[in-house]
Amino acid sequence: MTTKSNAAEIRRLNNVVVKAVRGFKPPEVLTVAQWADKKRRLSPETAAEPGPWRTSRTPYLLEPMEAFTDPRVHKIVIVAASQVGKTEFELNVIGYIIDQDPGTILFIHPSLDEARKFSRQRLAPMIRDCKAIRNKVADVKSRDSNNTVLQKTFPGGSITLIGTNAASALASLPVRYVIGDEHDRWALSAGEEGDPGKLAEARQKTFYNAKNIDISTPTVRGTSPIEKEYIKGTQERYCHRCPDCGEYSEIDFDEIKFDYKQTRIGNAVTYTVDDPVYWACPKCGSVNDEATMRKQPTKWIAQNPDAIQNGVRSFWITAFSSPWSPWRKICLDFLEAKDDPERLRVVFNTSLGRLWEERGDVPDEDALFARREDYGHYDNGEPVELPDGVLMLTCGVDVQDNRLEYEIVGYGRWWEDWGIKKGFIMGSPDSDDVWEKLDGVIRHVYRFKNGRGLRVSCTFVDSGGHFTQEVYERCAARKMHMVFPVKGKGGEGIPYVQPPNNVPIRDSKANRVWLYTIGVDAGKAMIMSDLKKQEPGPRYSHFPTSPEAGYDSNYFTGLISEQHIPTKSKNGVVKWQWKVITGHKRNEALDCRNYANAAARVIHVDLDQVERELAGQPPAKPAPARSRPPRQQQPQNSDDW
Repeated sequence: MTTKSNAAEIRRLNNVVVKAVRGFKPPEVLTVAQWADKKRRLSPETAAEPGPWRTSRTPYLLEPMEAFTDPRVHKIVIVAASQVGKTEFELNVIGYIIDQDPGTILFIHPSLDEARKFSRQRLAPMIRDCKAIRNKVADVKSRDSNNTVLQKTFPGGSITLIGTNAASALASLPVRYVIGDEHDRWALSAGEEGDPGKLAEARQKTFYNAKNIDISTPTVRGTSPIEKEYIKGTQERYCHRCPDCGEYSEIDFDEIKFDYKQTRIGNAVTYTVDDPVYWACPKCGSVNDEATMRKQPTKWIAQNPDAIQNGVRSFWITAFSSPWSPWRKICLDFLEAKDDPERLRVVFNTSLGRLWEERGDVPDEDALFARREDYGHYDNGEPVELPDGVLMLTCGVDVQDNRLEYEIVGYGRWWEDWGIKKGFIMGSPDSDDVWEKLDGVIRHVYRFKNGRGLRVSCTFVDSGGHFTQEVYERCAARKMHMVFPVKGKGGEGIPYVQPPNNVPIRDSKANRVWLYTIGVDAGKAMIMSDLKKQEPGPRYSHFPTSPEAGYDSNYFTGLISEQHIPTKSKNGVVKWQWKVITGHKRNEALDCRNYANAAARVIHVDLDQVERELAGQPPAKPAPARSRPPRQQQPQNSDDW
């Protein structure tokens, strides 16, 4: 039987429960950006603008921070110039993990020294000045052995800072979060354990909700690890809207326009950049200054959006979007470094946020495009096909599954060469129509301004693709026109052009063709060497401006599409190999020029006689008979025309 006192107590307890339920607030669920805006403070000793964090100050970091709490995303890749806030992004993520979603963190640095420096100079001040996590991480000076410079614990997790040369740390306990800083400066191998990045990822396999962050400034195109990781992701670029055409484009140094003054005092040169600096929209060509562009709407545009299905978002940030990098300063950095390749490389990587291309002193595609020449015009106004100096023509043909690509190249004395025509013939390489059109290219009379002309003396056709036997048959039918199949062979020490072999067509003993084998590596090295020549003369390469000739920007991108780089085999032996540079997908132009150059070295043309004929002079008289044989001559170098 319930007494009045018991009933009163029950009512009181019910009221307490009701009030507790009504006043209950579930834990606040935040994204990294929301957490940083609400709880993060920038430390005075490390921040240019200490105080509360404001994502609006660096709006380009919003999407990368939001991606961290996106359940679809397990890896975030950021390629960034310096002074864009990438370290603050890392600290925001660490603070968020400690406060909101605890777990084990592995923070990878290029070396242990850099890990210690980051812990003391960046991580410790962030923990000290952020109230939300200050009491969750014990101070290093405390007696808690679990909190040191390189390792700190907090409720539900820990953070371990390591260098890539610490193999034991990379291959030990499982971790949920991996943050990699300056990936392009990591050791190639963690001791004898292998790739540090792969070792770290292996430690995350037991976590369904693992997150991996990979951040670095870029280095050398084709060998930059962060570039390779970026390509696997969504490949997002931070774009600004043009106030004139409304289209969105990334602000790249190639579209930056500025005036400057140069002052020379003795041997020293100083520069000043005029204000303002402008950006020319690549879509409409309109020009706007820095102040105008900083007020324009911005957004991330993905070039490979389908990569989100693999859980990888990748971002590329240049310094032109940073609030701490005035455009004038970036331009001044470029001017001061432009004559020093090593300093210029640093500017490309850290200021411009661009990859550097290791070509030695080979000009880039823009420089080659800019040095094109006007070969002149006929009386009817059409562009001249052959400039003065050309004494012989050859053709190189690259065979693709759906077309033939070709280049006609002219040669003068001492291997000075002229690009004459670059083109392609669409269609299957086993069709008569395609080869008849090629006949028209190689049998055409290419004419000088005075009306005299030359035909192609020799043509080399690639036979290494899917149409080997078809190429053999077509070349055999054109042997009277000096059309031969070639097979490229890579590797060091292989001669550029070897004597041909008489090979069967479709295993026939009677039907055969002469096949030339060429050392493609030697040929590519020769091309790159010739492109370094800066003045017309021996071994200098000329290119025409005429649109009909086909030497557009795509041609030059393909011509210098490969890079000679060292690669290490499993047994530690270093070999040099030619590899296509990332971003230069098409290398047909390089192959065509290689085949044309090889063809020029297998035929023997009397250049003196050709020169006389082109000048309308009679043939040279034969030398008078000698009463005794001449003294033995040294073999003539084939390059000495």
